[in-house]
Amino acid sequence: MQYNERLKQSLMRLTRRRVRSDVIETFKIINGRYDLNRDLFFQLDESGRRGYDQKLFKRRFRLGIRKYAFCNIVIDNWNSLSAGRINCNTINTLEKSRLN
Repeated sequence: MQYNERLKQSLMRLTRRRVRSDVIETFKIINGRYDLNRDLFFQLDESGRRGYDQKLFKRRFRLGIRKYAFCNIVIDNWNSLSAGRINCNTINTLEKSRLN
């Protein structure tokens, strides 16, 4: 079947699946589901902006290798989510909510 025909059968587009999986991985890193130091990947935004308390600070880089790294690309998608989605307790709850 062609790609457009498969989309008509309610499959998600590839770009949407990538965003969804990136947000889920970010959730796992921030909430300590992996044995990683989250400070190596992300820095919490402490500038007092509106929203929830787990907004991430997006650093600016000149080099493309850092500009397009996972930890910099996912921040815009993460910060655009609502507080209810970010503050959920389990990964299943996050996955069931409609991400983007």
